[in-house]
Amino acid sequence: MADRPEKIRCDACPVLCFIAEGRTGACDRYANHGGDLVRLDPLTVIENGGPAVPFMGADWDGDIVQGHRPFVTAIGAGTTYPDYKPAPFIVSAETRGVDMVTVVTEGIFSYCGVKVKIDTDRHIGEERAIVRANGEAIGHVMTSEYGSKMLSLGGVDHLTGGSKKEGRVTCDALLSLCNCEPVELTIDDGAVVIVQAGKAPVIDGARENLMRVGCGSAAIGMFAAQWKGHADEVIVVDDHITGVLSEHQAGVLLDIPPSGIRVVGRRSTPGRYFQVAEPGTGWGGTDIEDPLKVIKSINPKVAWPGLRLFMVSTTGEQWAYFELDTDLVPQVAEPSAELRASAERVAENCEPSVCSVVFMGGAGGSLRAGVTENPVKLTRSVRETLTQVTIGGADAYLWPGGGITVMADVTQMPSNAFGYVPTPALVAPIEFTMRREDYAALGGFIDEIRDVDDILNGQERRVGAKAAE
Repeated sequence: MADRPEKIRCDACPVLCFIAEGRTGACDRYANHGGDLVRLDPLTVIENGGPAVPFMGADWDGDIVQGHRPFVTAIGAGTTYPDYKPAPFIVSAETRGVDMVTVVTEGIFSYCGVKVKIDTDRHIGEERAIVRANGEAIGHVMTSEYGSKMLSLGGVDHLTGGSKKEGRVTCDALLSLCNCEPVELTIDDGAVVIVQAGKAPVIDGARENLMRVGCGSAAIGMFAAQWKGHADEVIVVDDHITGVLSEHQAGVLLDIPPSGIRVVGRRSTPGRYFQVAEPGTGWGGTDIEDPLKVIKSINPKVAWPGLRLFMVSTTGEQWAYFELDTDLVPQVAEPSAELRASAERVAENCEPSVCSVVFMGGAGGSLRAGVTENPVKLTRSVRETLTQVTIGGADAYLWPGGGITVMADVTQMPSNAFGYVPTPALVAPIEFTMRREDYAALGGFIDEIRDVDDILNGQERRVGAKAAE
C-alpha cells in the first residue's frame, strides 16, 4: 500500500491551512502541487497603456512603466506573512537611465474597507443608517456629496469586531466590490441597492440613469436665460434646494417679474428653498410625484390668468407645464418646443449615473517589514515622496498623517486584483517603487533585487494595451 502524500502547511496567512496534494487552502489562492506550495493566480504584469500617473517629475506619456518596460504588480505575487522575510518580488528596471526598484507583495488587510459613491438624487437611506449584506451589518450611509449618495463599508469593526458571520459576510462583500462584481445592499429603513463599480446603480429594482445637473438653485442659474420668454415662472424641484426663477437672483437680473407663486419649505435666500418635501424616489430626490404639491400659495394680487408655469426636476427626466386658468388654478397645457428642448438640455447636461468603489486600507503595519529591515524608514520615504505607492498598478491617494493609509479606484486595477483570507481579511496588492539608491538608504533587501527580465518567464498574466494587441 502506497503511502499517502503528506499534507503541507501553508504559511501565507495566519490561518496556516494544512493542504493535501491537489487541494487548495481555505482562501483558494494557494495549493499543494506535488508537495510544493503554489500560488494559483499568475503574477500580473501591466504592459504599456495601463493606468498611470507621473512619477518624480518625469515626463509622462500615459505609461505606468515609464517607457516600454513591463510593470510587475503585486497581483499573484504572494504575501510576506509572517512578515520577517523579504517581499516575494523585489524588481529592478531601468527607466530613462534611472535604476528603479519596485517591491511587490499582497498585503493582508484587516484595517480596510471601501467607500462607495452612488450617483443618484434618490433617497436611499438616512445618514448613519446601517447597510447590510445578506442580513449582516457591513457599514453605514455617510454624508451625501453633490449629486451622490455615499456609503462606508467594511472596516475592522465589521471584519473582526462583530460576530463570525458578520466578519465573513463583510469580507465577501468587500471582495466582490473590489473585484468589480455586483453586490446587493439593503439599507435600514431605506432602499435595496445593487452596487457594482463602474456600473449604474439599481435602486429598488430600477436602474438609475442620470446624475443630477446640480441643485435646483444651480439649475436656475444655468438655464435661466433659456427659459426667459418661454415661461413666466420656472420651479426646479429638488430635495436639496428647490429653485424659483422669478425670485432667484438670476431671474431678478434677467428682469423676470414676480409671479406670485410661493413654494412650501424653508426659504434660505431669494428663490432658494430647503425641505419642500420629504426625501424619496420622486421628483428631484423628493417623495412627491405631483410637482404641484410644492406650491404653497398663488397671490391673486400678483399672478394672472394665463401665467405660464414650467416645472422640472434636477435631471430633466420629469417635467410638467401648466397655465393658470381664470381662477388662478394651474391647468396642464401644451408646452412650447423651446420648453421641451430645455428639459432635454437639462438631461443632456447630466452625467451618466455610476457606482464608484474606492478601496481604502492602512499599509502601516507589518507588511513594511517585507520592504526593509527598518519599517519606519519606508513610511518616511513615502512621506517624503521618494517612494510611490500603487495598488495593483493603480495610483493611490496617500492620506496625510501617520502610517501609510491609501485609497485607490478599483476600476483602475486589473481584474481579480483582490483576494481574501478566512481570518477574515482582504488581500490587496501593493507596490512600492523608488530609486535603487533610495531603496538602499531605507535599509532595503538589496541582495533580493532581481532584474525584471529574470522575473518574467512567460507564465505571468499580462494586461494593458500591449497585451491586447
